[in-house]
Amino acid sequence: MNLTPKQLHILTRVRDLRVAKGYSPTMQELADELGVSKVTVFEHVEALIKKGALLRQANKARSLEVSPGVALPDEQRNTRLPFVGTIAAGSPIEAVEDREHLDLEELFSAGGRKSQPFVLRVRGDSMIEEQIRDGDYVVIEPRQTVRNGQTVVALLENGEATLKKFYRERDGVRLQPANASYEPIRVRDCKVQGVVIGVIRSCR
Repeated sequence: MNLTPKQLHILTRVRDLRVAKGYSPTMQELADELGVSKVTVFEHVEALIKKGALLRQANKARSLEVSPGVALPDEQRNTRLPFVGTIAAGSPIEAVEDREHLDLEELFSAGGRKSQPFVLRVRGDSMIEEQIRDGDYVVIEPRQTVRNGQTVVALLENGEATLKKFYRERDGVRLQPANASYEPIRVRDCKVQGVVIGVIRSCR
């Protein structure tokens, strides 16, 4: 598929944001990032739709998505995973999205999974008894349905994210640290963004 650099950037950005947050960038966000007008972005998007690389639902905001079967250049190896930010393993912090990648060749594969895994760097030591240390990388499989006891990325009502073991109880959800120095976080509900499927130790 013959794409211009800006069209390729738009496709990559749409994919990465949908993986990280579950929704697409707006036309204005793309325009700001590319340093062009919103009209120019709209023209690129229309060209991508005509080429079959991008899909959009009519009259619905943030509905852009990469067409099934379209592989971007950095997807030639399915172990090159999006590195989308930092996750707290102490007190919750605001999740920050980046646009880097972490190459996990021979370690993890996205093959056979419904969703492309992504990578977060851990900050804090509240999961140390699960051998997840400050500075480690955790590989996350996007998933909203989880079992009690699984280690998850939980998004709290205030928009903060944290890495904890998930337990649904009668009166709500308990997000349990794996460090006796920390108290559990108890909430009525939270949105699970994914489950830990692997840990990579940071060599420092």
